[in-house]
Amino acid sequence: MKKIDLREYGFNVGQLPLGKNNDICDVKKVKVGSVTLIKGEGKLQQGKGPVRTGVTVILPHSSNVFEEKVAASCFVMNGYGKSFGLIQISELGIIESPIAITNTLNVPIVADALIDYSIMENRNIGINTSTVNVVVGECNDSFLNDIQGRHVKKEHVFEAIEKASNTVEQGCVGAGTGMMCMGFKSGVGSSSRIIETREKDYIVGVLVVPNFGLPGDLTFLSRRIVPQQQKKDLPKDGGSIIVVLATDAPMTARQLYRLSKRVPLGIARTGGYATHGSGDIVISFSNVVRFKHNDKQIERSISIINEGSKTFNQLIKGTIEATQEAIYNALLNAKSMTGRDNHIAEALSIQTLINKSHN
Repeated sequence: MKKIDLREYGFNVGQLPLGKNNDICDVKKVKVGSVTLIKGEGKLQQGKGPVRTGVTVILPHSSNVFEEKVAASCFVMNGYGKSFGLIQISELGIIESPIAITNTLNVPIVADALIDYSIMENRNIGINTSTVNVVVGECNDSFLNDIQGRHVKKEHVFEAIEKASNTVEQGCVGAGTGMMCMGFKSGVGSSSRIIETREKDYIVGVLVVPNFGLPGDLTFLSRRIVPQQQKKDLPKDGGSIIVVLATDAPMTARQLYRLSKRVPLGIARTGGYATHGSGDIVISFSNVVRFKHNDKQIERSISIINEGSKTFNQLIKGTIEATQEAIYNALLNAKSMTGRDNHIAEALSIQTLINKSHN
């Protein structure tokens, strides 16, 4: 299925130019892989199905991430979530493993798989060097999926890593398979922006798994979009969103934290407002600022973006624009789906947005 391009229908999200593919992999050397699990239909059989779930893995660069850690940060707008590995990111300002996203109850299994993968690549972990901090984000897909079955296994995580490529498959794939957003079927979405300067261009890219909001919350370029589906047939609480932000601009963990704090502005533009039951979590990294494992030198010197420059402000702007469009892309590239207990999630059609824009 061809990826939806809003510009082909006369819509522009923001002002900055897009990256070549308009996804997080426009940040050079970032790769993304997904494994999608769809099986069974009808009444829920706890622990057996129907299955509507998956896993999505983001590789910060093409080398060994444990040996070449990347500058990183995370920001929690609302902490109703069960993510893994955020404490060490906050403390040390680095990421040293692939980043995985899955469903809520699958987090421990996916984290275990990432640990196995890291040990496979680095046999000295926990023997004559430190242990590893793996990173997993999650959203609750239980409206459509038999979440108790924890159907994502180690082999699925390894497969997602192995098939990771420099383009992002969007819609009902991977971690987005069973997700809902503001009354519509959701999925994986991504977008990017180019920050142009006299010397060189930078990219900021965003990948989202949006699972938040209630019917009637969706705002598309200042227009409220309400599902045709009856509200009584849809989830009754707010849900969550996981956002992964990548850039090739040289930034410290503190600067990445400042960018991460702007992501909620992009979420708000689509209608999100961080309800009590929402896990709104941002994980960010710069893959050009790297730290060798067990580097013993006393001082380090790196070049970083000047926060007083126009470029830094444009990176902020690009973050907000890419977040907003990534959420729209997650919705528009999803397909309608019937899940457990015949719960129905209707997709948002581009024609709905076209019709609304003419009213």
